[in-house]
Amino acid sequence: MAKVATVGVVGRTNAGKSTLVNSLVGEKVSIVSPVEQTTRNTVRGIVADPRGQLVLLDTPGLHKAVGTLGTLLNRMARRSAAGVDILCVVFDAAEEPQLEDVGWMQRVAKERPEKVVFVLNKADRAPFFETMFRDAWKEASETGRSPGPEKGNNPPSNSDPELSSDKADPLWVKSISTTQGGAKPVLDALFDLAEEGEMLFDEDIVTDYPRKLAIADSIREKYLAKLHQELPHELGVVVKSIDETPPAKRGTKGPRWEVRVDILVNRPSQKPIVIGRGAETIKYVRKCSERELGDMFGVKVDLELWVRVEPNWMKNGRLLSEMGYLGDLV
Repeated sequence: MAKVATVGVVGRTNAGKSTLVNSLVGEKVSIVSPVEQTTRNTVRGIVADPRGQLVLLDTPGLHKAVGTLGTLLNRMARRSAAGVDILCVVFDAAEEPQLEDVGWMQRVAKERPEKVVFVLNKADRAPFFETMFRDAWKEASETGRSPGPEKGNNPPSNSDPELSSDKADPLWVKSISTTQGGAKPVLDALFDLAEEGEMLFDEDIVTDYPRKLAIADSIREKYLAKLHQELPHELGVVVKSIDETPPAKRGTKGPRWEVRVDILVNRPSQKPIVIGRGAETIKYVRKCSERELGDMFGVKVDLELWVRVEPNWMKNGRLLSEMGYLGDLV
């Protein structure tokens, strides 16, 4: 029987979680950008391997929450860490441990899940702060252990699994998720911890991420690449409709989708930035996304992009729900 496990891939924002998931799956299932909070939903990537199947939950990065959207992203990240077979915590070890890194360590030390992998990502960088991360875990684990018995009480027996604090420490693995084969140590570690069971998905499925959210993510990724820090967190993408049987279009053969999308900004002054001079920016985004989505879905995709001013859209429950930030996403 094959080995099977669900894996919660967590860590602070911009630690390289999405790149690692894409590398493990072997295909792009999660958007990647140097901009923080790129991943806004929990993306499910499925690894097919001769040893079995891993179901990876790529989560939003934990960060200091600002506003309704930030709080929702942190809630999704924490929720995805619960109920999985293996918890995979990704650290950007090219930087010294940050507050959010220590926070994940403290959570692991307190809750003591049975199977945990600590990934020291970006192992090809110098300096590489492996020692500082190990020291931070040592401190967190000592602080997080249950306090000893009060004076006069009998000490708990280490044979009692409910009272013992001697659960196995996390398995430490180094990774270079941006290079071919650089994530193999992580893959091997996860399969070592996985147990025999029935496959959860068909072998040819790499993700069950809803297509509307996948389309929105592709468009937002292209905007992040084009605009960089200019509008990273004030840009929303809502897929309003997908027409799988549109009228025939001259010069186009085979199946075709027409997809209507709203691009949301907070203020009128942001609209020209999103459109660009001579519509250069929006044309670039449409062209790049149409190509990527065509490869992803195996059909010709025609995007109709509309830029709309929606003040405080990040506090609008209806819009957040349309974007998949509310409800059970995992």
